[in-house]
Amino acid sequence: MTRDEDPQSLLPLSESVFQIMLSLVDRDRHGYGIIKEVEARTNGRISLAPGTLYGAIKRLRNQRLIAEVEDRVDHELGDERRRYYTLTGLGQRVVGAEAVRVADLARQAAAKHLLPGWPQITERA
Repeated sequence: MTRDEDPQSLLPLSESVFQIMLSLVDRDRHGYGIIKEVEARTNGRISLAPGTLYGAIKRLRNQRLIAEVEDRVDHELGDERRRYYTLTGLGQRVVGAEAVRVADLARQAAAKHLLPGWPQITERA
């Protein structure tokens, strides 16, 4: 496996990038759809500005973590100019590896009694 194919070599992800990639795990989305999904999932804690989103999308495309979906038109929205994005196979592996990394951090914090209401886990599940 080359460095470009090793998900660990691309970690850690910024929280915004992780949220963008997470929004693409279950379906392809256009930019505004990504913004709204992230905002809803984080209860408004993360509000992506268009410049932030499209800068991240450009970097993610250059890293081959996401791709533009060709020939995708949503006639219900009445706007054929919307570009839809999807996770690539590498993107799926990277966002999964980041989720595992963050979960491990949470387990470590729980073991130190820093997460009220979480079970006190002392070993990795």
